[in-house]
Amino acid sequence: MGGVAMYYVYILKSRVANEIYVGYTNNLRRRFKEHNAQGRTWQIAYYEAYRVKTDALLREKRLKYYGKALGQLKQRIKHSLDMDS
Repeated sequence: MGGVAMYYVYILKSRVANEIYVGYTNNLRRRFKEHNAQGRTWQIAYYEAYRVKTDALLREKRLKYYGKALGQLKQRIKHSLDMDS
């Protein structure tokens, strides 16, 4: 039996600036390395895994473009977003 494809919606937190980034990928490790290779130092603050690509893309869109969804998630994960290391 082959592996099941997974899709991820993730939030990165900048270690330097007070910034977060919301993204989507089918390979979280690779995408995390790509973000850090662009000259910024990010850490993964949160991620969600989906078995269906459409669900992941819809969730990413809601987090990026509809402030209420992101605001609610930020409140739920506020301690993860306050990470120092």
